[in-house]
Amino acid sequence: MAVDDPRGGRPLSLDEAAAELLRRLSPQVLGVLVRRYGDFTGAEDAVQEAIVAAVERWPRGGVPEHPSAWLHTVAARRYIDQVRSEAARVRRERTVLDSTPRDALVGPPSDADPPRDDLLELFLLCCHPALPAEAQVALTLRALGGLTTAEVAAAFLVPEKTMAQRIFRAKQRLREVGARFELPPEAEQSTRLAVVRQVLYLIFNEGYSASSGPRLHRPDLTRRALWLTRRLHDRLPDDGETTGLLALMMLTEARSAARVGPDGELVPLTEQDRRRWDRRAIAEGSALVEQALTTSTPGPYQIQSAIAAVHAEASTTEETDWPQVLALYELLERLAPNPVAALSRAVAVGMVHGPAAGLALLAQLESGILAGHHRLHAVRAHLLELAGDRASAATAWRRAAELAGSDPERRHLLRRAAAASGSGRGAGVTRARGC
Repeated sequence: MAVDDPRGGRPLSLDEAAAELLRRLSPQVLGVLVRRYGDFTGAEDAVQEAIVAAVERWPRGGVPEHPSAWLHTVAARRYIDQVRSEAARVRRERTVLDSTPRDALVGPPSDADPPRDDLLELFLLCCHPALPAEAQVALTLRALGGLTTAEVAAAFLVPEKTMAQRIFRAKQRLREVGARFELPPEAEQSTRLAVVRQVLYLIFNEGYSASSGPRLHRPDLTRRALWLTRRLHDRLPDDGETTGLLALMMLTEARSAARVGPDGELVPLTEQDRRRWDRRAIAEGSALVEQALTTSTPGPYQIQSAIAAVHAEASTTEETDWPQVLALYELLERLAPNPVAALSRAVAVGMVHGPAAGLALLAQLESGILAGHHRLHAVRAHLLELAGDRASAATAWRRAAELAGSDPERRHLLRRAAAASGSGRGAGVTRARGC
């Protein structure tokens, strides 16, 4: 695990077991401090300093018998030191000290705050609707995902300084709007929770299919998204959409080993060696799908996870239950219309009713938001190959390659173009964000 060193210099590291312990405990301690002092920014800084102290001391003296209490005590002391120092250094910020209860200026014992799971409150705070989507993602990864500022910056291919400013502005904005560390009124919870799920989905998608750069797969991001989503599911086990989201991630990530070739190239779904799929993850994900669909009203994430389960159950592309896939995509479009679902439905229509029907549906999307997206051209190329029009398919493959941002995906699309132009056989289905 690498952590930011507030004193500057290179990130510090810790052995894997202790690092995972810190990742698990730091959101809990952050929640305790925010709930106690009502200051997200100061609490987050204090927790980070406590993590630095753990990285420095634990390798020498060993992990404490009660690591959570140790981390909480150190973080609380760091926060109190920050308040005192700030108040003494800058008189105009006297309000920081005045707004803090006097008994809070005495270091609390490690058991002063009863054990409590504050994860949901932290999620809702990081994903506050006053923040733009990019800031919600960055703050969630930084405060809850265990990533350093440099790692968050690298995940989205921006300079560390840019990401640090983005996170700083996000914290400022939370302060300006008076965001409170508490559950919103019940009437708002559903809407706010939907934002949390969307942020987790964005993190996972960026890891599974990097939008740009040299790598197709970012396992650091998919692991963080899965870990955070599983924790959210632990807090909300009866929430069908959270269960569906966790199942979707598990079923999708189960294919990751077979999806990248030995040289980092993209291997599409139809060419993957399904023996390399993680059958344990598929079994757990499929069970979650069944649980969600039988205990709650179906939502978009549940439907998407059901589609992923149908693909996971088939031993070959030909054995895939395409009529069921098509029916699920039609239901998904009724529940949550979006162009990506429509694009995937065009593939399913082509597999069930023939490529001409799929191309006719695709034509309806050409004037919309996906008009300049490489996946629309890739789907067109696939359907044209099914129809036997290899020359037009090659042109579409090349156009998709021109628009692709990911280097491995671009190379894959160019190989498909070359195969369509020559004697190579066409590969199979290209699914939006899921090949």
